[in-house]
Amino acid sequence: MLQLQAIREDKEQIVEALKKRNIEALPLIESVLQLDEKRRSLQARLDNTLAESNSISKEIGQLYKSGKAAEANVLKERTGSLKEESKDLNEALTATATELQNLLYQIPNVPHSSVPAGNTEEDNEEVFREGDIPTLKEGALPHWELAKKYDIIDFELGVKIAGAGFPVYKGKGARLQRALISYFLDKNAAAGYNEIQVPHLVNEASGYGTGQLPDKEGQMYHVGEDDLYLIPTAEVPVTNIFRDVILSESDFPITHTAYTPCFRREAGSYGAHVRGLNRLHQFDKVEIVRVEHPTKSYEALDGMVEHVKNILRELKLPYRILRLCGGDLGFTSALTFDFEVFSTAQDRWLEISSVSNFETFQANRLKLRYKDENGKSQLAHTLNGSSLALPRVLAGILENYQTEDGIQIPEVLIPYTGFDKIS
Repeated sequence: MLQLQAIREDKEQIVEALKKRNIEALPLIESVLQLDEKRRSLQARLDNTLAESNSISKEIGQLYKSGKAAEANVLKERTGSLKEESKDLNEALTATATELQNLLYQIPNVPHSSVPAGNTEEDNEEVFREGDIPTLKEGALPHWELAKKYDIIDFELGVKIAGAGFPVYKGKGARLQRALISYFLDKNAAAGYNEIQVPHLVNEASGYGTGQLPDKEGQMYHVGEDDLYLIPTAEVPVTNIFRDVILSESDFPITHTAYTPCFRREAGSYGAHVRGLNRLHQFDKVEIVRVEHPTKSYEALDGMVEHVKNILRELKLPYRILRLCGGDLGFTSALTFDFEVFSTAQDRWLEISSVSNFETFQANRLKLRYKDENGKSQLAHTLNGSSLALPRVLAGILENYQTEDGIQIPEVLIPYTGFDKIS
């Protein structure tokens, strides 16, 4: 959520920056400023009314002590009307503040200056590429056919149990999945991230805190009876650890990693591009989350990018990094780098990680602050990244490591799997 003070002071710059997202934000920004002016006016009137009421109450007490009951009773009538007035003002103030908050929730984060203009993923900017794309022999199979051939993932059984997008991992497929989770967590821990386990359900306040609500409400599974949401990413519960928290500068940086299953609706998704593991309703992901001092957050973002690079180098998967354009940038992000691994059998790139800096956008919603050297409260910066999302990494391994007599296991994973080939 953008800060009101920033909107007041930098209206033109914010409106111009949001054009990178292909949004004409001026009408919404003007509505916010009008409501803010109304809210401040109501607050001033309420403060004056309460101050007058308190002053008169003290005066009434003095009059009674002085034996001037008649004068005191006249003033009591005035306090009665002031109480009614303050009640009406308070109700109007609450309604205005709620309306203002709801408008602020509709405004996405301001893109970083380095974000390229553009409308769709086709306009994203490739900034890095590494790894040789293997040459597969004729007859190479996509991962969903490999999964069936070697009986390691059963998509039809998942449909029977839950529906499309809920695969069942079997035998060496399940062990490879578990190996990837352990490997990712170990790599993150070795890089200084503190491993934690978090709930897989969150309340509404947590969804609003990190910006999934109200923006992505339709993509989240909601448990109506308990008013809880299945998490779309570990980012939500991990970052919400710091909701309503005031830190010290000495607390920075805060670094966490967590493995969770993730749950996302993907309505209207059909075709080869969403076959197999390409797009799921339930999938596993290991996440890294950082809370940083504002002056250090972009240095931290660069470090997160390098960290994910090192993991993909060890897996020996060909990958590229994209700087997302304004039209493809997530609602809460100021700058995002997407990692994509090349699926040789499908002859296409598959997104396997997003690494983002949200600057103060989430912190403002979360009321996540720190005391600066002068003892003044400031908003922290939050960042997160996939390290990594498993389904498409697994798809890349199955397809790129396939041979005529089986699927080789990346060398770095063999200590975790206990086997070097699926055959």
